[in-house]
Amino acid sequence: MSQPSKKQPILPFWQVWNVSFGFLGVQFGFALQNANVSRVLSDLGADLHSLSLFWLAAPIMGLLVQPIVGAASDKTWNRFGRRRPYILGGAIAAAAGMLLMPNAPLFVAFLAPMIFGGMMLALMDGAFNVTMQPFRALVADMVPSEQRTLGYSIQSLLINIGAVFGSILPFLLTNVIGLENTANVGQVAPSVTWAFYLGATILFGTVLWTVLRTKEYPPEEYNAYKGLDADTLAKANAPKSIGKKLAEFWQLFINMPKTMRQLALVQFFSWFALFIMWVYTTPAITQYVWGIEAKWFDPTYLQSLESIPADIAAAKGAAGDWVGILFAGYSLFAAIFSVLLTKLSMTFGRKPVYAVSLLAGGLGYISFLLFQNPELTHVNLFITEVDVPKGAVGLLLPMIGVGMAWAAILAMPYAILSDTLPADKTGVYMGIFNFTIAAPQIISGLFAGWILHNVFANEAIYILMLAGGAMIAGAVSVVFVKEDN
Repeated sequence: MSQPSKKQPILPFWQVWNVSFGFLGVQFGFALQNANVSRVLSDLGADLHSLSLFWLAAPIMGLLVQPIVGAASDKTWNRFGRRRPYILGGAIAAAAGMLLMPNAPLFVAFLAPMIFGGMMLALMDGAFNVTMQPFRALVADMVPSEQRTLGYSIQSLLINIGAVFGSILPFLLTNVIGLENTANVGQVAPSVTWAFYLGATILFGTVLWTVLRTKEYPPEEYNAYKGLDADTLAKANAPKSIGKKLAEFWQLFINMPKTMRQLALVQFFSWFALFIMWVYTTPAITQYVWGIEAKWFDPTYLQSLESIPADIAAAKGAAGDWVGILFAGYSLFAAIFSVLLTKLSMTFGRKPVYAVSLLAGGLGYISFLLFQNPELTHVNLFITEVDVPKGAVGLLLPMIGVGMAWAAILAMPYAILSDTLPADKTGVYMGIFNFTIAAPQIISGLFAGWILHNVFANEAIYILMLAGGAMIAGAVSVVFVKEDN
């Protein structure tokens, strides 16, 4: 492999911004999914035990999609670019899934709405992964090493801006526009349906901005910046049999950089905790703060009734909307913290900042137990005013720690990892690194529902305590990561 003949240029701030701008829309859609899919699937007939099993579609799609897309985008050079074709194609598929999912009841003649909803979750998450992986590789391609932390911090900032508005959108549509936020079993609330429509539009528009405003380096220029030899690459990328490709992939996997192996343990605990939060926050606060018994999440019991009592439906709708506020809160705190990450990392080092952030997230989950007060209080959110339990308002405080953890999880492992990866294998290794995101979610999905049912008697608040312990274990694991200097 030849030595670099050209120094990769420092990019203007707004060019770094444009490289990641589409991630705002992708995360807008991802936040809508995270804050509302458990609510949608429950309304369509899923029980608490099976919720985590439906959510398995998300990490499984990531596990399958990201390495394939990463390897393919490493070898794609055409007039549309290297990463951009995958980014745009994934956005189109994700938008389609977002338009279809809330319309699951319309397809009841072909499939049970709950099953159709699960299929659309798989489509959305698979498409999100097609888009996300090339976005992360695009930063590594376009941004020189000395701007790498800045690049991923901007990406984290945009992700969290998108997440704030994606999480809060159903609440806004109910409390500002006036759309109904309650639903009968087998139906989706109108506020959630329209939120998905708007999310699909924003996702596609922001991705299109990045695709049109980012000009990827041509192969010759890229190879010169990265110190790659074109003839060696041509031989490596020559057509091969499926068996040969699998053998080469396995060799890449077992010979992954040591730093990636060490980060995998941190990722396991971090994403195990995040999966639990996304799946079970809605039932947890509905039960713990709004005082709704676990039986009201049992579809067998609900089917035995002629209709859901108005006060129960209203409480479940209000709690579901408030989860959007909480998720917007942690995303807002994460966006603010993302701005500080580069400076803090330069001052104290990446590892200490990473560890403290995860510790703050773990303590945030555990502190949910402190906020149960059911007494109603009037809250002015500037855009609207609502009456909610005092405990629900107090839950905004733990979101500060959760936001710090989320910002660090989105930026720090990639900033640490990217300097250890060979430039000609960045995409495939970023895809392999997604195993460390998908695997803990799959394990969480397989066992969290069983633990909730058999250990915690369907009291969902306690599964969040398990998430807190896992996040603290992730903070401890950062100690064992050795950075490549």
